[in-house]
Amino acid sequence: MSKTIFKRVEYDLSDLIKDIRLGKIGLPDIQRPFVWKNVKVRDLFDSMYRGYPIGYLLLWENGSSEGHRQIGIGEKQVAPNLVVVDGQQRLTSLYAVFHGTEVVRANYSQERIRIAFNPLEQKFEVASAATRQDRAFIPDISDLWGSGRGIIDFYNRHVEALRKTRDLSEEDAKTIENSLSRLHTLSSFPLTALQLSADISEEDVAEVFVRINSQGKSLNQADFILTLMSVFWDDGRRLLEAFCREARVPSAD
Repeated sequence: MSKTIFKRVEYDLSDLIKDIRLGKIGLPDIQRPFVWKNVKVRDLFDSMYRGYPIGYLLLWENGSSEGHRQIGIGEKQVAPNLVVVDGQQRLTSLYAVFHGTEVVRANYSQERIRIAFNPLEQKFEVASAATRQDRAFIPDISDLWGSGRGIIDFYNRHVEALRKTRDLSEEDAKTIENSLSRLHTLSSFPLTALQLSADISEEDVAEVFVRINSQGKSLNQADFILTLMSVFWDDGRRLLEAFCREARVPSAD
């Protein structure tokens, strides 16, 4: 049996998010900017809420902290010892929503992703004027983890506000309680990462990245060129990104 260049590691989502916040998990130059539309972030949370698997992550054990970006924005406390090879969009989405922080888009603009949740109907929506006006919705689920209020206080406030607009049965109140509790515990959602060994080359990492993505949603030509530039021509990649940052080129997505 041939020797594998990876190992499987199980994580709780809260541990991954903590490592991202501290800077232990970074983003290598072979990855793309954050390009997911907000509806995909909504669908990601809906899948987790329903207990569906959301796919493997591919990480690379790294002995050097040079040349790796951080997920999200802001200063981190330590240099990364793991970098994301596949799963950037999922991890960035989760980190941004759980912490209520901005993401950096492909055109280098910054955006707060707000996802609303109706606990009575157990329904997620991208936050909008309609969800903000409808008291059945939690306007921004980031508040559930970042407001500093306990889950009981959060539930009481929501039910009190909702009862001002409609009658709620005991069964309705219990559904809301269970739904909010279920949403809150997504912080311990289980995730599996395949961690590539630290002693493999960047060329091998890029090859794994291309092969994995080619079996699912194929890389487009621009993705493939940027991947090759990242591995074989770092200066060219950095010049291209600097040009885009200054010109604020609109994203194709």
